[in-house]
Amino acid sequence: MANLSGTTIMLTGAGGALASAVAQELVDAGAELILVGHGDSLKRAEDRVPATEVLDLDLTDPTCIEELRKHKVDALVHTVGGFAMQDAHKATPDDLHRMMSLNMTTLFYCVQGVLPNMIRQKEGMIVGISAGQAARMSGKGAALYTASKAAVAAYLLSLNDELSAKGIHACVVYPMGAIDTPANREQGIDWDSTIDPRGLAQSIAHALTRTARAHITELKIYPDV
Repeated sequence: MANLSGTTIMLTGAGGALASAVAQELVDAGAELILVGHGDSLKRAEDRVPATEVLDLDLTDPTCIEELRKHKVDALVHTVGGFAMQDAHKATPDDLHRMMSLNMTTLFYCVQGVLPNMIRQKEGMIVGISAGQAARMSGKGAALYTASKAAVAAYLLSLNDELSAKGIHACVVYPMGAIDTPANREQGIDWDSTIDPRGLAQSIAHALTRTARAHITELKIYPDV
């Protein structure tokens, strides 16, 4: 198991299925958590997971940046995101805005929130969730989702290139298939062919423990079948 004792990690999307697995893994590894979420799902996360602080913030609103800057963290794990399918010819400007807002804008605001303190302390790690479609650069029936998740990957890799000399690294996580969540099960996705969220969480925890000379910048997680 990863050892994250003495590490303070900001986890966004608290209350979501993936964030719940990540939170438990990080706590088991000894990390102190700052949970960031919104509404009822955050309250459920607060009840389940011990946290140093809990922040109820709308991460699609730029005013969240100033609140996030009040908190010094060693790492950011950003799990907020959204998924939608649509035929290309039926996609609307609202569809584009929603996908970019949920997947890319929320990440940008969170990075803007934590980065100044990371630069001052000359150390930090930023982990974000992209998608298998973005890794393959192809998402039939989900062009806007794929584009927004590709933006996530490009942004994080660019951050890593820019900031690694300052002691700050970034890692893109690509789930190469559907994650086993209640929502996906409700849609009839076969759980035998999905990714175990706790296993994905363990991979994220592992990436957080890597040293500067052996850091992980891209992490593809596959289901067995």
